[in-house]
Amino acid sequence: MHLLDRFVNRIEFEDYEDFKANFRVEVPADFDFARDVVDAYAAAEPGKRALLYVSDADEAREFSFAEIADHSKRIAAYFKSMGIGAGDRVLTLMRRRWEYWATAVALHRLGAVVVPASIQLTTKDIAYRVNVANVKCICAIGAEFVLQQLSGIREKCPALREIVILDGEIPADCRSFKEYESFEPLEGYSGLGNHDQMLIYFTSGTSGQPKMAMHNRTYPLGHIVTAKYMQCVQEDGLHLTQADSGWAKFGWGNIYGQWICGSAILAYDPVRFHGEQMLQVMEEHKPTSLCVPPTMYRLLLRSGLEAKHVASVKWFSTAGEPLAAEINERFHAMTGSYIHEAYGQSEGTPISCTFPWVEVRPGSMGKPSPLYDTDIVRSDGTSCGVGVQGEVIIRVGDREQIGLLCAYGGGEDVESPLKDGIYHTGDIACRDAEGYYWYISRGDDIIKSSGYRIGPFEIESVLNTHPAVKESAIIGQPDEIRGQIVCAVIALHEGYEASEELTKDLQNYVKVNTAPYKYPRKVIYTESLPKTTSGKIIRKGILDLL
Repeated sequence: MHLLDRFVNRIEFEDYEDFKANFRVEVPADFDFARDVVDAYAAAEPGKRALLYVSDADEAREFSFAEIADHSKRIAAYFKSMGIGAGDRVLTLMRRRWEYWATAVALHRLGAVVVPASIQLTTKDIAYRVNVANVKCICAIGAEFVLQQLSGIREKCPALREIVILDGEIPADCRSFKEYESFEPLEGYSGLGNHDQMLIYFTSGTSGQPKMAMHNRTYPLGHIVTAKYMQCVQEDGLHLTQADSGWAKFGWGNIYGQWICGSAILAYDPVRFHGEQMLQVMEEHKPTSLCVPPTMYRLLLRSGLEAKHVASVKWFSTAGEPLAAEINERFHAMTGSYIHEAYGQSEGTPISCTFPWVEVRPGSMGKPSPLYDTDIVRSDGTSCGVGVQGEVIIRVGDREQIGLLCAYGGGEDVESPLKDGIYHTGDIACRDAEGYYWYISRGDDIIKSSGYRIGPFEIESVLNTHPAVKESAIIGQPDEIRGQIVCAVIALHEGYEASEELTKDLQNYVKVNTAPYKYPRKVIYTESLPKTTSGKIIRKGILDLL
């Protein structure tokens, strides 16, 4: 069964120009991912492989679409028994456990809104997200760190009703996920419409706390472009995108477009990433397509990548941060294949990509997606010429934009992501004479490190509560392995002096009070930070201090 035929006008194209001009998604009147994808496969090809789960404890477990459908129906019945229904928001802290796939489908089946989150978040981070999104239920793995962060969370989150723990010893105020096994499968669907909410990603900002990027129920259809034409997954193939379920990158590469296109997912779930181990997993389980962040490609090269490890892979792609040209050249020399780069955000699907008909130019993020009317513009809104830097924007007008967020949210305020019919990415790029886009930088100073998007404000708000810190500013600095690292520039209170011991203390302070991956790997001390006349720190002026 070729399910993709139901949702696009054409599958094959002669060249990029044909693809850009003529590709379009055909959206059903009431698209339901659980019904129209998972259950459709389960009915037509019940034994079709959906998921191969591999842990770093050498556990390997395969799931068919029929099995995913059955698990998800039982999980849906369980959540319904807790009072979770259409429109209710459920935050997940589930890493890459196989249960995430079944749980996400179950919540889509109920019409509940999934709020994915990283297992590295601390109590403060989790409480903020629960309260801002009005989350009614948390579903989490039973890892020690996660349970520590959830201890006492109810006191900070009055609207939170239930906490469901996957495994291990279940705390007294929580429920066991395994209870779902005793429930009869829930038949039926939510009956919601295309414009109802389905998924919320929290995306970092530089001037405030993370805000909600809200996606409606047609969001999976936008990732047809991601899976079929960026990652080039194969029908009955096995796709590997290595990303925590708490990140938008997971939605790009681990469930929606891939299943629509008929590919199974290789769910490699290490507690900690080890390059050598991942190479062994790829050599043994033989994925047919691979998409990992540039940082991971660099680490795999350093871990002894050889052509034999990826001999099964027919297409390599990447997104999440810029891919250095020299890494792509080294990878090509090693494997005979280039890595195809894509550019996008948590707010949408790929905005530009080195599509199959587009020659790889190492360092370029390819050409614009047919889903969007993309341009590079000056501050006055006029298009930039060849080689001129400007902001990447999407002209929306009054058209439906499949895959692009429907709204931002924060607290009770929900704002449109558009200004005068234009979506502003905040990213700076330029184009060459042949229409290739070349990434320059974030316009709002977001730091992209090892595939993570890190907002400076979140780290500054922690550092500024340390007794030694008078004021701080966070910037990104280039790094060969991670792309960028977090650098803290700090002015100290009187009575404190810069020292290696203080630096370690400040780094540990950040690790304890926010997600550990955000800690500053470099700390610079200064007497004062450059500011505007209104007292705001001039982040770009900090570069003069380095």
